Amino acid sequence: MFDVKNIKRYYRFGFRRIRNFLLSSKSREFLVFLFFVLVSFAFWLLQTLDDVYQTEFKVPLRLKNVPKEVVITSDLPEEVRVQVEDRGTVLLNYMLGRTFFPVTFDFSDYMEAGTHVRISTSELSKRISAQLNVSTKLLSIRPDTLDFIYTKGKARKLPVRLRGEITPGRQYYISHIGFHPDSVIAYAPDGVLDTLIAAYTQDVRFESVSDTLTQRVKLRRIKGVKFIPDYNDISVYVDMYSEKTVEVPVIGINFPAGKVLRTFPSKVKVTFQVGLKNFKSVTADDFFIGVTYEDIKNAKGEKLPLMIRKAPNSVSHIRIQNSDIDYLIEQQVVVEEGDKE
Repeated sequence: MFDVKNIKRYYRFGFRRIRNFLLSSKSREFLVFLFFVLVSFAFWLLQTLDDVYQTEFKVPLRLKNVPKEVVITSDLPEEVRVQVEDRGTVLLNYMLGRTFFPVTFDFSDYMEAGTHVRISTSELSKRISAQLNVSTKLLSIRPDTLDFIYTKGKARKLPVRLRGEITPGRQYYISHIGFHPDSVIAYAPDGVLDTLIAAYTQDVRFESVSDTLTQRVKLRRIKGVKFIPDYNDISVYVDMYSEKTVEVPVIGINFPAGKVLRTFPSKVKVTFQVGLKNFKSVTADDFFIGVTYEDIKNAKGEKLPLMIRKAPNSVSHIRIQNSDIDYLIEQQVVVEEGDKE
């Protein structure tokens, strides 16, 4: 174990070795060599920085004095990128010791320009150049043209619509898609506002959905339009398919007077897939299998082909177990009113 006396002894021993090394002839030679290396590096750096270079900086942008009744529907970019050229010493000063102040535009200066305001490249260059040294050359600005769009309270309520693709998992189907909120407020100039019919979400793609899914999605941006809110909470509800079978009677349609259709069997089994949510509510009364007199005249063979003429929207994969059945047309005596007397 180390005690206080041992620590002091090791400290003195280490200090003595370092002092002896620094005072030795080899150490002095190394320090002299290191000094000249540092001097050479300083001269090289000064010579290098005296050359001309190009670099890029970010300059922030601001829009001030916006009236309360004005809604900016398409903002100015938060910053622009400027490419400049100058000697290395000047550029190093920009990078290390100097920050660019925001380029500020006064809204009142552009009120006569309409709802779509464009700021020219020359005006933007002039404001940025005011912050640069005289020797600095401004090469380019990205973006080179600035604009913003505004409206004075013009708004419209729009429904939210989904844009994208949602596929359910195997043996599932999408029973409902909910939006919260189901509508948003759109602010835009009159010419743009009149063209809007809905607010669409950004493209979404959900695959193999087998349980209720809720996700926040941004609304698709439109230039000159501001949505409040600019997002929507989408809920996708799914239900599981189940198979069900019902017996549906075969009905004759548009038969001449005195002719009646008899089928064997009189009812056929119809099998279909339906969600568990609607399993009990779907019955045989929701289906209709009808055979017209023209169907029989055009039938080929002794069997009568059947087809579903009505089915609920909530079912799928419908099939008739006996799609061809035997039949006969029964002739009945038609008694007219005069014969009865």
